[in-house]
Amino acid sequence: MPWATTIILILAGLCGSSLGQYNEEEDLAWLQYYLRQSRVSSYNYVPYYEEESPAYAYSYPSATDTEPEPEPEPQQAAPWRCPQECDCPPNFSSAMYCDTRNLRYLPFVPSRMKYVYFQNNLITSVQEGAFDNATELEWLALHNNQIGSEKMGKRVFGKLQRLERLYMNNNNLTRLPGPLPRSLRELHLSYNHISKVPSNALEGLENLTALYLSHNFIFEMGASLKGLKSLILADLSYNNLRKVPDGLPASLEQLYLEYNYINAIPDDYFQVSPRLLYVRMSHNSLTNQGLSSNTFNSSSILELDLSYNRLQKIPRVNTNLENLYLQGNQINEFSISSFCSVVDVMNYSRLQVLRLDGNAIKRNAVPPDAPLCLRRATVIEI
Repeated sequence: MPWATTIILILAGLCGSSLGQYNEEEDLAWLQYYLRQSRVSSYNYVPYYEEESPAYAYSYPSATDTEPEPEPEPQQAAPWRCPQECDCPPNFSSAMYCDTRNLRYLPFVPSRMKYVYFQNNLITSVQEGAFDNATELEWLALHNNQIGSEKMGKRVFGKLQRLERLYMNNNNLTRLPGPLPRSLRELHLSYNHISKVPSNALEGLENLTALYLSHNFIFEMGASLKGLKSLILADLSYNNLRKVPDGLPASLEQLYLEYNYINAIPDDYFQVSPRLLYVRMSHNSLTNQGLSSNTFNSSSILELDLSYNRLQKIPRVNTNLENLYLQGNQINEFSISSFCSVVDVMNYSRLQVLRLDGNAIKRNAVPPDAPLCLRRATVIEI
């Protein structure tokens, strides 16, 4: 391009001359490119939208003669938004389903949630403050994960003052999580690696109605159940207990202690629980020497399972008992006095099912007054 033409084009641009008088298309294209470039900002802006969060902080260099361009505020998840890893049904807006998704972490829990399901994942830790935003939670399902006690925040449940059901069964816990909210009604901790329950571990849980601690390695319970004023069900089966817990709550209705190593029960142990209906103590090491004459003489108990122990005699039971399981012991005599202290028309047992199979009793050893005492029985197996 001739130098004269170049100078004329620049002067024309500066003086506002009409570009229509120049016919050289190449010069005009160059000038338009030049003018466009002169209007371009000193930084490139890549926009992001409200539904997205930037992957990193953008840099916005500015010209030296202008004020610095403000950086955008970090984008945080809205308190109502459902995490992309989960499902929040529109017709059930207070529930969040994050189960069975191979998650290794806990997603953000929106504040409106009441029911959250994280079960069947690969989660290993519950960090401090994980649920501080979701103070309305009532159900929290964390079962079937890989959560260990050493990777749980010390006060991770501290702000969940409405939590009623906590599911943490089938994890790697070595101790009870806590402190737990007083609002809790059900605590599911079966299939973990817990070995001890300190006497104060469940302190303050006066609303707890169901406690599931089966399939652990618990060898000591202390008096941890005693202060649970609303407890209805306690499942301590499949553990390493060598003695029964010290003291039962008066509200208890179901006690499961099968598959332990218990060899004795204190006198009047069950009398403090006048609502107790079901007692299961099969597969322990109970002997007659470890029982008093009134251990099971409780008028409230309807079902008693003492199968697969080391009993040599039928223990005395109350006439209100309906189902008695004694199979797999070492019993060698059928003592009718175990069921009826007095046998007549007005005094008889309410027993309906009696199992004595797998013992040393012979069929002809049944006393002649057994039909009168056990007139309600529909099943007697010897």
